[in-house]
Amino acid sequence: MTTSLADVASSDAALRAFLQGLPGVDRVGADQRAAMLGTRSIKTTAKAQAIDLAISMVDLTTLEGADTAGKVRAMCAKAVRPGGGAPSVAAVCVYPDLVPVAVEALGGTGVKVASVATAFPSGRTSLEVKVSDTALAVSAGADEIDMVIDRGAFLSGHYLKVYEEIVAVKAACGAAHLKVILETGELSTYDNVRRASWLAMLAGADFIKTSTGKVSPAATPPVTMIMLEAVRDFREATGRQVGVKPAGGIRTTKDAVKNLVLVNETAGDDWLTPDWFRLGASSLLNDLLMQREKLATGRYAGPDYFTLD
Repeated sequence: MTTSLADVASSDAALRAFLQGLPGVDRVGADQRAAMLGTRSIKTTAKAQAIDLAISMVDLTTLEGADTAGKVRAMCAKAVRPGGGAPSVAAVCVYPDLVPVAVEALGGTGVKVASVATAFPSGRTSLEVKVSDTALAVSAGADEIDMVIDRGAFLSGHYLKVYEEIVAVKAACGAAHLKVILETGELSTYDNVRRASWLAMLAGADFIKTSTGKVSPAATPPVTMIMLEAVRDFREATGRQVGVKPAGGIRTTKDAVKNLVLVNETAGDDWLTPDWFRLGASSLLNDLLMQREKLATGRYAGPDYFTLD
């Protein structure tokens, strides 16, 4: 890491100066480029490969108050064998109290167990509770932790507080990977998305994630593109690669393929693996499976052909 980046979090003033000194985002240009990339057409063999790649990148997610152990077990079974010879998904994401259920169901399959933590989705609690929440999920066997940043602190300009919370949660993760959720729908500007992306990466995030899925707008193409630019530039500056996870509102195969085009054209094909790019979704998998069946057989299967998520 360069000397300037190594010292950037030495004080609140230094961190603020660095983040506010990042190049501004041209909103019109970002919107137009993301829209242009969204028109790229992928056909036949390439589309089939894109669908299987997208399936392998899915974090199959259930984050509802009505979640049960039975629902999680069923989701885990689908995650491992989605149907029709499709590849397994990347991970199953659940609340911390359901991590033991997912760990038991996914043992030995290669599918990761991810868990939200840090008072998801609001993040409105003390650092002690956030660290404890994280430690609970990790001790239960979670491979990955999805934390939320304190958006109130960030929007108030208290960047060092947000930085120090991410550092503390990262330490509590141990060997587990940390995905930092920016909740971009609450950050107001594209400049803030860029700043929050860099802040999370400087603090040690393994992934930066757009959204909780509980706030609209969530994973819009321009926001995802800005975050992909940030990880690309961060690797160039530091040598460390960080992943990206858009989540919320990604429901169709067309949405998923657009995201893959964004990755390839913005960050590059080094990010086109489940190790560096994920799609957080609950209903996307069924549409990917339906489109996959259409390519293989020439006809659409009804949505009830596959198990409901």
